[in-house]
Amino acid sequence: MICTSIQNRGYEEILDILSSPDTEMAEIRLDLCPLSDDEIEDIFANSDTPLVATCRIDVCGSARTAEKKLRLAIESGARFADLEIEAPAQMSKNFQHLCREQGTEIIRSYHNFDETPTDEVLQMALARCFRYGADIAKIVTTCHSPEDAARVESLYSIVLEDISSLEGKLIAFGMGDYGEASRVECLKRGAPFSYAALCEEDATAPGQLSHSAMRRAVYGDRKPYLRDSLVMPASKSFAQRAILAAALSEGTSVLGGYSKCGDSESAISLAQSLGATVERKGDSLHITGISAGKRDLGLSSVNTGESGLLTRLCIPVLSAINGKNFTIEGTGTLLSRPLKSASDIMASFGVLVTSKDGQEREVFVPAEVRGRLIPGNASVPGSGGSQLVSGLLMALPLCDKDSRLVVNDPKSIPYMYITLDVLKHFGVSTRSEMEGDAELLENNDWSACSAIEFKIKGGQHYKAADFPIEGDWSAAANFLVAGAVFGSVCIEGLDTRSLQADITILDILVEAGAVVSQLEDGGVCVKKAPLEAFEQDLNNAPDLFPIAAVLAAFCSGESKLSGVGRLSSKESDRAAAILETLNKMGVEARVDGDDMFIVGQSLSSRILSDHLLRGGEYTSYHDHRMVMALKVASLGASSPIIIDDEACVEKSFPNFIQML
Repeated sequence: MICTSIQNRGYEEILDILSSPDTEMAEIRLDLCPLSDDEIEDIFANSDTPLVATCRIDVCGSARTAEKKLRLAIESGARFADLEIEAPAQMSKNFQHLCREQGTEIIRSYHNFDETPTDEVLQMALARCFRYGADIAKIVTTCHSPEDAARVESLYSIVLEDISSLEGKLIAFGMGDYGEASRVECLKRGAPFSYAALCEEDATAPGQLSHSAMRRAVYGDRKPYLRDSLVMPASKSFAQRAILAAALSEGTSVLGGYSKCGDSESAISLAQSLGATVERKGDSLHITGISAGKRDLGLSSVNTGESGLLTRLCIPVLSAINGKNFTIEGTGTLLSRPLKSASDIMASFGVLVTSKDGQEREVFVPAEVRGRLIPGNASVPGSGGSQLVSGLLMALPLCDKDSRLVVNDPKSIPYMYITLDVLKHFGVSTRSEMEGDAELLENNDWSACSAIEFKIKGGQHYKAADFPIEGDWSAAANFLVAGAVFGSVCIEGLDTRSLQADITILDILVEAGAVVSQLEDGGVCVKKAPLEAFEQDLNNAPDLFPIAAVLAAFCSGESKLSGVGRLSSKESDRAAAILETLNKMGVEARVDGDDMFIVGQSLSSRILSDHLLRGGEYTSYHDHRMVMALKVASLGASSPIIIDDEACVEKSFPNFIQML
């Protein structure tokens, strides 16, 4: 990234510079800008642009003054703070402690305005930077020859103790005419950012390029990706559950904020096949339910389209209320997706699920369901996911007697609680209790959950409700990653307290280093910043795998995504699909057990080293989430990416390609 160094500018001028979409990040020279304490606090507290706070001791006159100004900036929210390694020991100690306390990344810097010293001196300076607490070391010398510049650049090949790679951890370049090219070359070598002046007359050091010249050198004619005021479609996780709950209810429910997609339309068709009436009024669905519980619907077959969720909701629900054996039909990729563990789990409740052809193998749609759901106590594995469990949570309250359901080693936990939230709105109450590390669970670390116990009272009835469907975080994740890597994005109307599993994308983006901010009236903005490798357990949010993998490809270093085992029964074998796609694009990636490792490079490094993702023809695997991730990846490709089946995005987000 390009860090614009700002000097000799007042408060209002700085705000104008920071508000420009051309300003990716900025260094505020607190020693050179005439700013009051209040103005420093306001700039660093309220800017969405990543900011570096710099205050050179020799320029501002004293270590005490420099420390005060840096403290104000750090406590107000500076993303980075720069302190020269020659700073007094006590100031250095205070600085390091404050940055760690505030979460500010530490830049320790070495400048030589006379020469480029020997290799030994350069390496000693580099080692001192990290010994004095640097997250990023900055080494800048004066170059009197091309050889000087080459020696500064050679620092990137050094391996220090406890630091296996300096990529993303070092900014090294030369000043003067001979060092000019190294200001761009350092980005190619993996520097998280390099500095540029507002204009030629504003250079803070000899040979510093202007922002416009640096931008041409790095990006050429490539434009940033900028999107504002985007609105996401309705969450199909909430929509499908709410449509079915409304269909089971007594009275007329109103579901607000509905938007069409293949899976939600399949839920509407199912509701109608149960006997519910559905009326569309703008973006609202008015559903008059069947007052479920009679057990005599008499359906011989139902069709769940291409929806794995709807299929797994149907098996228990219809077993409870239909009154006869039935067949589940479907279309598309659903026909090749095994109903993982469905037979074993449903057998615990007296229901037999088999493939329609009667073959003794893994169950696939079309499937036959025989027997009536019997309430009681059961312990089931959660390794196959949450969808069938959600079906049981919707079905068992309709039975005559109480039930107790224990889910061991649960996965996709948030989706179970989405189900409970929907049930609560429609008048159905269920108690739940998690088992596991209590302290971690209190902090919403659901990876610590070893089991969930659900206590379900029988004889309940669904009651009509007004239910607003919230925006979809699964869809939003793609746009947010695009903003984090290529520019900026603001999405309106997202619930930042949502139960949706894919809200985890915010945690990922924050860990990677993107600038994330919340809109006052609901929603979120993400802005480009230096991105570093991250680690994330996606067992509870497997749908994020494709777009998280694309993000990792543009983060410096090796990222780790856990939960690969959850991907085999999606619309495609997503683990294999993601790995094959990344490798074809030229991204180093591998799977080891349940983990996927992806070696990334920053966008600027990819551009300058000619390592942009490879364009060409790619398969969609007929998987909507793969298509969306591929379209985002195409923003960082060397040539167009052509996808064989873009239309499959209609399953969840028909307007995605037009909106991107």
